[in-house]
Amino acid sequence: MGATVISPTYLSAYLLLLCLVCSLKEGYAMGRRATVAESHHLEHSHTIQVSSLLPSSICSPATKVLECVCDAWFPLSVLDNKSSLQVVHKHGPCSQLYHHDKANIPTHAEILLQDVARVKSIHSKLAKSLGSTKVDQTDAANIPAKDGSVVGSGNYVVTVGLGTPKKDLTLIFDTGSDITWTQCQPCVGTCYKQQDPVFSPSLSSTYSNISCRSTTCNSLASATGNTPGCSSSACVYGIQYGDSSFSVGIFAKEKLTLTSTDVFDDFLFGCGQNNQGLFGGAAGLIGLGRDKLSLPSQTASKYKKYFSYCLPSSASSTGFLSFGYGGVSKFVKFTTLTTLSQGASFYGIDIVGISVGGKKLPISASVFTAGGAIIDSGTVITRLPPTAYTALSSEFRKLMSRYPKAQPISILDTCYDFTKFSSVSVPKISIFFSGGVEVPIAAKGILYVNTISQVCLAFAGNTDDTEVGIFGNTQQKTLQVVYDGVGGKLGLATGGCT
Repeated sequence: MGATVISPTYLSAYLLLLCLVCSLKEGYAMGRRATVAESHHLEHSHTIQVSSLLPSSICSPATKVLECVCDAWFPLSVLDNKSSLQVVHKHGPCSQLYHHDKANIPTHAEILLQDVARVKSIHSKLAKSLGSTKVDQTDAANIPAKDGSVVGSGNYVVTVGLGTPKKDLTLIFDTGSDITWTQCQPCVGTCYKQQDPVFSPSLSSTYSNISCRSTTCNSLASATGNTPGCSSSACVYGIQYGDSSFSVGIFAKEKLTLTSTDVFDDFLFGCGQNNQGLFGGAAGLIGLGRDKLSLPSQTASKYKKYFSYCLPSSASSTGFLSFGYGGVSKFVKFTTLTTLSQGASFYGIDIVGISVGGKKLPISASVFTAGGAIIDSGTVITRLPPTAYTALSSEFRKLMSRYPKAQPISILDTCYDFTKFSSVSVPKISIFFSGGVEVPIAAKGILYVNTISQVCLAFAGNTDDTEVGIFGNTQQKTLQVVYDGVGGKLGLATGGCT
């Protein structure tokens, strides 16, 4: 008679029950030992091992895990959705770009400098649309480019296929951009160094140019902010980013392969023949904005403008970018997506409050509505109205008074020296959105680490309260961020990557 085999379902349920019993026992024991004050402190703060703040040179791909306090771990697949791409930080060990050009990995000061340029560019675009002269539009693009170094259009990359036969390309994905483009042969002007072979349209059987006399060509104006040109009847696009990077080339259509089952014919993209700047070895960019030329709009017949991503907790881990309804956490809470009249391609959001250490800050709602806000995958540091930032940093400093202060770095002015500590206690921060949605920021999303002797609060203030706020990618780390373009909703859930 053969041995009895326990069903996986029964085994999982039994192990969960054991873990629950262990957790309750441990929680009870801790509760007896902890005072009321200690319990409050533990509830409203993160305990962080200082060594975990240091960068790792080893890639540790994310897995969904069930952690049991009885010392058992049960890994599950993180990419449950078939229409998913792996997301990596372009300067981390999980990225081929990192191994391609280690010598040009930017310093944190350079990253923050480029972040300033990106935010100035966004503010300039919005102010220009309003007919305002408040923002110096020349200053927004006045940062010198450093080839193959800091990217001003995003930090996270995915790999997709283009052409027939398919050629894999590593592209930055950016919710603040609309047009998708890659460098192409021949490079009529200049091409920066990239890790993948440069795409050659002459070797693809499914490539074709867009006519400059077509309505499709004319639609470039809203996606790029520039009037398209014409070269031998072919449509010419041009786009410039806030850090002086640019791409100019032929607007074309081609077969796009996202996954083995998700293939799109006649995908409109820019075939860049003159490209310069700050793309960190990536082959180009995927535009995930709201314009009709963005990837969500072009694939709407299949995905209904529905996509989600999770940005990894560190550069040495991985996240995902998924299209369609599959793989969305049941714990997602939705807030309303708004549309900025002066920047319709941006994803507008309504921030209504902030809490620090469990305390809701006394900030008037009018402070947040004065300039409005957007969510942006390419901005590194969240920008708040200065009135809100002052309240946040003041409360944060009060709760961090036990730690020695450090010098500011760039736009980050609330910094600490952790060299004499093995672990630190950092107050929890939550952002509140319209619809009663509270989003706790992960511990790795609260701090920006230059060195252990210079660890800073990862938020900054705008120049004044009327400038648009930006929910940046540092604060989005480990969240599952869900974009429902048709439903006009933004979903957020904690623990999205793990």
